[in-house]
Amino acid sequence: MPEVRRGPLSGVRVLELAGLAPGPFAGMMLADHGAEVLRVDRVRAVSDRPRTDVMDRGKRTVGLDLKAPEGVAAFKELVRHADVVIEVFRPGVAERLGIGPDDLHAVNERLVYGRMTGWGQDGPLAPTAGHDIDYIAVSGVLSLLGREGGKPTPPINILGDFAGGGLMLAYGVLLALFERERTGKGRVIDAAMVDGAAVLFSMFSQGVQSGFWGPRGTNLLDTGAPQYDTYETADGEYVAVGALEPQFWDEMVSRMALSDLPDRNDRSQWPALKARLTEEFSKRTRAEWEAVFEGSDACVSPVLSMTEAAAHPHNTARGAFLQVGEVTQPAPAPRLLGVPTQDLAPATRLTDLSGWGLSQEEADKLRGQGVLA
Repeated sequence: MPEVRRGPLSGVRVLELAGLAPGPFAGMMLADHGAEVLRVDRVRAVSDRPRTDVMDRGKRTVGLDLKAPEGVAAFKELVRHADVVIEVFRPGVAERLGIGPDDLHAVNERLVYGRMTGWGQDGPLAPTAGHDIDYIAVSGVLSLLGREGGKPTPPINILGDFAGGGLMLAYGVLLALFERERTGKGRVIDAAMVDGAAVLFSMFSQGVQSGFWGPRGTNLLDTGAPQYDTYETADGEYVAVGALEPQFWDEMVSRMALSDLPDRNDRSQWPALKARLTEEFSKRTRAEWEAVFEGSDACVSPVLSMTEAAAHPHNTARGAFLQVGEVTQPAPAPRLLGVPTQDLAPATRLTDLSGWGLSQEEADKLRGQGVLA
């Protein structure tokens, strides 16, 4: 992979301490826009085999034993030449290793230190284990997700890990880098998934408190309304209906040749209207419905599999998915017009660390000690 990175973050150097989903995702978001990201993993986990995980694209990787004093010293040398550290340990672990914010700011006061946890750096739950489902549960978000009469349903780990965690951390890094241009000093970012998940639902906060937004599965945007739901087609596939505005609804109804429908503005009629749409959509295949709504403003779309999505004409025209090696993956987002395409090659081991302050002689010594890979 070429050493020269492109994009608005070109020249920004990031040390990403290896961890699960949200940390690598934050690093990917930065690498996608030009940052030079060096992934620091355990010595035994690193080999010359490229890492094909999508979230490791555009990065380099190195193995370092951070439990050894020599490994910590080497890491601090890398920090001298870094702009950002992404740390994903439980609170207190980095400090015990000697690589906490105070330790690293003593080496490089301009360093932006991004901390990613589920519960945050303080609070009664901070030292305890958890996963995405726990964080969105305590944030209140999970209580709003699911169908009427059903149990709360997590949207896999998109909200906590990725949107509320990794994306918020990447955003925090950019804020701190921007601020550093004025102050000359780096800042510590406390990115907690429970916080991020909560702020993602800002739009609904007042509605829940006022009673405007009711129990899960009974509202306009959570499958309660017939005009915002999925419907099964004759071939066992599904279409997604988002005909919220009256003009879009009229377009949909017209193309379906439906008449004498219950009033969609009367919530008491929602079950009957949904039953009518369920019956109608079951009469044709998904492809047939696609043909009916093609080029319209009816806001009816096919529910595509991941494989189908990569081949959809709209996504193909925009280059929304890319082939990197043998892996199909989403292209970087958001798009910055005029920026050259980024190198998204799988992560490979970086053997020459001289650009990061470690001479070849020093690196060879550390490798001989089993501290560096």
